[in-house]
Amino acid sequence: MILERIEERLPGAILEHHTFRGDDTLLVAPERIPQVAEALFEEGFQLLVDVTAVDWPERDPRFDVVYHFLNLASQARLRVKTRVNEGETVPTLTGRYRNADWAEREVFDLFGIPFEGHPNLERLLMWKDFPGHPLRKDFPLDGGDVFCNDVGASYAGDARTLNP
Repeated sequence: MILERIEERLPGAILEHHTFRGDDTLLVAPERIPQVAEALFEEGFQLLVDVTAVDWPERDPRFDVVYHFLNLASQARLRVKTRVNEGETVPTLTGRYRNADWAEREVFDLFGIPFEGHPNLERLLMWKDFPGHPLRKDFPLDGGDVFCNDVGASYAGDARTLNP
């Protein structure tokens, strides 16, 4: 199994692991992510499917950064997670996986998690001076958005003209 081969190659790199309904998940310290990703690449996990994050505001560390890998030959999938607090960085994987570029930028933009060594860590979806991170669970959702003062017409149009 991949877990044993990674553990043999990088002792102590895997902090926790579990399998649920055939999905393997590894928890790795942030500083070990590049080493683990390199080992996975050499084990056949040559496609980085996605990078995302999960916000756990009550937990310390607050964020999970989640990577999904695919072995193209065996079609095996693997999830790798690392945990960081606000203000902490995660090493970039753009040196090994080119598609990490936009995925890491999206996580940076929407969660505020910076990737150390990223060649172009700029906002991807929000405008450059937008002060918040919309996928954080503390982002205002009640219409009292302190970040936007636009009270103009909705893109959906006026309900009175849509339903006369």
